[in-house]
Amino acid sequence: MFKIIVLVSGSGTNMLQLIKNDIKIDCIIADRECKAKNIADEHKIDFILLNRDKEISKNLLKIFEKREPNLIVLAGFLSILDGEILEKYKNKIINIHPSLLPKYGGKGMYGLKVHQAVFKNGDKESGCTVHYVTSDVDAGEIIGQERVNISMAKSPEEIQKIVLEKEWKLLPRVVKELIEKEH
Repeated sequence: MFKIIVLVSGSGTNMLQLIKNDIKIDCIIADRECKAKNIADEHKIDFILLNRDKEISKNLLKIFEKREPNLIVLAGFLSILDGEILEKYKNKIINIHPSLLPKYGGKGMYGLKVHQAVFKNGDKESGCTVHYVTSDVDAGEIIGQERVNISMAKSPEEIQKIVLEKEWKLLPRVVKELIEKEH
């Protein structure tokens, strides 16, 4: 069986899209108290809460070694992974990012901060990217992107809403493609 672990930090809307697209999740792990736990409980998916500290990558590695996932999906996960976990699970950890990487990526570029930068620069197009996770933040190989016209957006929050709807389509599509590729 193809095992997927999803890592979250917030509301879990991207994770919920995986569930709605009939993608079976083995376990959900959060690095802080968050609304995603309610979704996990509602769908009877194992939920693990970890401390957000320097040991998070080591603690995740222990869980991964026990659960043996085929794919790890970062769906709004804000902690930065480092060390052995990135070597051991190379090309098995993916992330969804709310911009057209390589633009607006890297340390400190997440959530609304990305959309504020896009808005400030007057970009007419934005989007989202699914990429492999490496030791360089948001610099791993791009697996898929969705573009969206944001020329009518009047605020960073409006851009965020438009891009999030694209994320909800892109992430399940990429995960399904990776599952099929594995089989």
